[in-house]
Amino acid sequence: MSQVAERYALALFQVAQKHESSLDIEHDLREVKKVFEMTPELYDLIVSPKLSADKRTNLINEVFNGANPFVVNTLQLMAQRKRLNEVSSMVDEFVALSNDAQGIEDAEVYSTRPLTEEESASISSVFAKKIGKQSLRIENIIDPSLLGGLRIQIGNRIYDSSVSTKLARLKRQLIG
Repeated sequence: MSQVAERYALALFQVAQKHESSLDIEHDLREVKKVFEMTPELYDLIVSPKLSADKRTNLINEVFNGANPFVVNTLQLMAQRKRLNEVSSMVDEFVALSNDAQGIEDAEVYSTRPLTEEESASISSVFAKKIGKQSLRIENIIDPSLLGGLRIQIGNRIYDSSVSTKLARLKRQLIG
């Protein structure tokens, strides 16, 4: 994480808290990141040095016109200072600040089928306690190669109880 991204995220987070709009801004920032990831040609155009400052401003206003004004202003400021390459890192840092404030952590749960609400809630409460948080924001990713069980990734921690991992472990024990 760059210091530049951290500074922009912290400034935006402080404004968001002051105006009690952290969750709205976090949602919009996640969408901004998704837009840039899913349309690399738009990102390349916006960061292009060939684009005039006015056209860049207009393009940001046009593409993100439904977003929170604080988000748009931050993007404009980053564009003026030629820091749009830091948007993804800034979003990640903002989400981390927001999660800390709420006692939440993001988690990816890999399973062979979609989790039910009850299963998600149960995983959230059990694993949130393990890492000292109040709850987890779970993204369920379907992965048939697991064969069964779950693999949970919270930050850089991985909890793996998948059948495929257990089989691989057993194979290593038998061979080794």
